Amino acid sequence: MSNPVSLKTTDAIAVIAIANPPVNALSHAVRAGLDAAFAEIADRKDLEAVVLYGTDRTFIAGADIREFGKPPQEPFLPDLINRIEACDLPVVAALHGTALGGGLEVAIGAHYRVAVPSARFGLPEVTLGILPGAGGTQRLPRLAGVEVALDLITSGRQIGTEEALTAGVLDKIAETHDPRTAGLAYARELISEGAGPRRTSESSVAIGDVDVFDETRRKMAKKARGQIAPQNCIKAVEAAVNLPFSEGLAQERALFQELMESDQRSALIHAFFSERQVAKVPDIKGVQPRDTDRIGVIGGGTMGAGIAVSALLAGLDVTLIERDAEAVARAEKTVSATLQGSVKRGKLAQEKYDAIMAGTFRASDDYASLAQADIVIEAVFESMEVKKDVFTKLDAICKPDAILASNTSYLDVNEIAAMTSRPADVIGLHFFSPAHVMRLLEIVVAGKTAPEVTATGFALAKRLKKVAVRAGVCDGFIGNRILSHYRKAGDGAVLAGASPFDVDRALTEFGLAMGPYAVSDLAGLDIGWATRKRLAPTRDPRETYAEFADRLCEAGDFGRKTGKGFYVYEDGAQTPNDAVLDHIATERAAKGITARDISDQEIVDRYMAAMVNEAARVVEEGIALRPLDVDVTLLNGYGFPRWRGGPMHYADSVGLDKILADIEGFAAEDSFLWQPAPLLKRLVAEGKTFADLNAA
Repeated sequence: MSNPVSLKTTDAIAVIAIANPPVNALSHAVRAGLDAAFAEIADRKDLEAVVLYGTDRTFIAGADIREFGKPPQEPFLPDLINRIEACDLPVVAALHGTALGGGLEVAIGAHYRVAVPSARFGLPEVTLGILPGAGGTQRLPRLAGVEVALDLITSGRQIGTEEALTAGVLDKIAETHDPRTAGLAYARELISEGAGPRRTSESSVAIGDVDVFDETRRKMAKKARGQIAPQNCIKAVEAAVNLPFSEGLAQERALFQELMESDQRSALIHAFFSERQVAKVPDIKGVQPRDTDRIGVIGGGTMGAGIAVSALLAGLDVTLIERDAEAVARAEKTVSATLQGSVKRGKLAQEKYDAIMAGTFRASDDYASLAQADIVIEAVFESMEVKKDVFTKLDAICKPDAILASNTSYLDVNEIAAMTSRPADVIGLHFFSPAHVMRLLEIVVAGKTAPEVTATGFALAKRLKKVAVRAGVCDGFIGNRILSHYRKAGDGAVLAGASPFDVDRALTEFGLAMGPYAVSDLAGLDIGWATRKRLAPTRDPRETYAEFADRLCEAGDFGRKTGKGFYVYEDGAQTPNDAVLDHIATERAAKGITARDISDQEIVDRYMAAMVNEAARVVEEGIALRPLDVDVTLLNGYGFPRWRGGPMHYADSVGLDKILADIEGFAAEDSFLWQPAPLLKRLVAEGKTFADLNAA
């Protein structure tokens, strides 16, 4: 292999270029090349400064993911950065694209930093369950102060050049967009000024509020919900304040190593790689997707408007259809208000908003305006009859190669496709609400869906910045099908003796963003009620059916939208609805159930056993291609704690034999609900894991 690092001399300035496409990752070869370059610079007497930059589209975007899980090789990154900082000549890092993770640590190990206007910076290690382990927690507080360092390191968020300049991370924003030119110009300026090395390690640490560490700990304990990496990040920054630099580096390394050996780090790495693997669907390998520049959306409610906004923010042309002029006006207002929110948050320029509303977005009550759409996404009421009517109209109006997609959450896409003369062009695109925010998109492949239509679904998801998961056709697809089963497990715990509030508390402490009953209130209890009524004719008489949620709906209590559901919502506060306990007590008495104490651990065990058991069936039936597809679905659409890696990774970590034993134990209470999945039994018998199926 050729050396990805080159050193050339221009005007007594050593210019070091990193060329390791596509993102100049800090591979072993890059580290070795940089180490050799600085060794050569140390021996030369003809140089006055050093410029370090990345070729192509970025500086250094971080570690090389191809080396994850492999034994590290010398030179180690902390030692390399120390060598760069120890250089006797002023070292300028010239930045463009992104300087992330180890890339930013290299930059702040240099003596000076200049960036092109569009550059971005961040230390995202916490999202992988670790911390910046090459001096980032020690140098950033010295450059930007403790408050800024804590914010960036515990959140992993990226910042732009203006914020970086204000914080002290950058010294200068260049006028040029060429990093080499910017770096040379700044180096010449430093030489003319007689500036020498300016080592960050020799700077003092600025701290504004002495209580900032305690405040950040409280904030992260609530936000991270059990994740340990943010707490270790805080400890490492604290070391920068309390210890000399060399001892702080040692403390950082110890905290880093502790995280490297943690289960949480393994889970987060699993999530990271699974989200890259999930789009690799064998059926569409090498298949060319169709164009999706012009999109139609049917329905201007919360979901339809969200889909329209997501497409508009991606630069697509959108036509939204509603049933009449009044509904059209409401939809236009909803889309406009949502986009204005993006403008206020700085996510969308005012000029871009104006251009969207004047050109790339239109709403109408005339289906004929969809005649030239490349893809039409139906997002109407979850009724098969309503959807069949919509697809009949679309089939007659849309051009021959247009893709017709349904945003259904549960319904049979094959039955919908049969209403058209083009079932090969019909697919399910199940967005999650709010559609312009939620990352998950289930791509539901019907029996006759053409491979290029599936490929187009994945290509569209990428344009919309969604995480796409292929799903087969069944009631609820991957996520909602599994949800229906673990929700029954929660209801079973309530009938046995827990309260809905106990269940919500136990599961949020486990790491879920919200408990299942609070989620139901947020979504609207009437939605689940409608689904239960739809499925009532097919319900097996052996099923233990929990009725207490139906009692709430019969009273007109649909959750947040009505101010009352499992909880009461008044003056911005959420408090338990005691009426729920009366409904539960009445139902227990009618079913002859004597309530018993249910521990938080039993609640978690029930919930996870039901989730994993049904997920095993979903994989075995081919509804999900692999266990990792289930993990990605639950992580991105259902609030499963990322630091647990997803339900299948969690099951592997606690042991599939434990999950199976739990199911068999709970079967003594309800043998119909707790039937072990054949795949789960087989894996336990063979001593295998779900991870083995991912690798197959």
